[in-house]
Amino acid sequence: MQQDWQQQINSAQELKTLDELRVQLLGKNGLITQQLKTLGSLNQEDRKTKGAEINALKDLLTSAIEEKKSLLEQQALELRLVNEKIDITLPARPEMVGKTHPISKVISDITKYFSQNGFQVFDGPHIDTQEHNFDALNIPPHHPARQSHDTFYIEDSDEVLRTHTSTVQIRTLRNHKPPIRFLAPGRTFRSDYDATHTPMFHQMEGVVIEENINFAHLKGTIIDFCRWFFEDPNLKLRFRPSFFPFTEPSAEVDIGWSNDKWLEVLGCGMIHPTVLANCDIDSTKYQGFAFGMGMERFAMLKYGINDIRAFYDGDTRWLDMYGFGSIS
Repeated sequence: MQQDWQQQINSAQELKTLDELRVQLLGKNGLITQQLKTLGSLNQEDRKTKGAEINALKDLLTSAIEEKKSLLEQQALELRLVNEKIDITLPARPEMVGKTHPISKVISDITKYFSQNGFQVFDGPHIDTQEHNFDALNIPPHHPARQSHDTFYIEDSDEVLRTHTSTVQIRTLRNHKPPIRFLAPGRTFRSDYDATHTPMFHQMEGVVIEENINFAHLKGTIIDFCRWFFEDPNLKLRFRPSFFPFTEPSAEVDIGWSNDKWLEVLGCGMIHPTVLANCDIDSTKYQGFAFGMGMERFAMLKYGINDIRAFYDGDTRWLDMYGFGSIS
């Protein structure tokens, strides 16, 4: 009988079936309980022996039922975990597709354009000596560019945050002798901040030094470039006489804009003989021209951006609107 009951317990596949079997065996009116009730009709010696047997059987069946119950509960839990599984993870965020910043696009496009005309690209440090930034470029101590309201000076140092990429012109010409054509793109720094100025901005300087170079070469280079960049073969340009310490003669370049208005876009001129001499270049043999332009200004004009500060806000929504292509 004991083996039959254990077999029934082990064969139970549901908790309900197992509980019914428990009630049948161990319940108030169960078989084991009924056997215990018969002990009262036995003599003391038989009651002691029979009672021990029945209690041992009761303990055995109780233990078997508890083990089977634990097994069935574990199986039921595993089944619930499978059938009632809830995905509590957040949905995947949309993949962000990078875009090329307008300033990077302008620098890249202009660099590619001039590279096709034999221009190399050179760079220099953002912190440079006053000699490279001013003296070698024929900028005297009393020039406004050397005043503290326009230049970031390094305390207790002869160095400054470069105010233009013309420092690269000096460094390059002292290490590479003409004939040479090169560009100097990069960051520059001036103490100014409003809708059209920021303390850090980007410039592109172009330099050509060869024999028999004259102002006509400069004009042809600038005219062709501006018409290419603004995608207008009939773009009107004018060269206004101006002054820069490092060029002579010097000019500001204006382009025809809306409603027959003129808009200044860059400065240029023939490189001053003093600058050439400061770089150990014979000005009686070589002549050259230089031009400089702000990358933010060119980007703003071409792409209709009204506030220069938007370039540096780090707003990805703005970049989605004004950026170019996807970064692979």
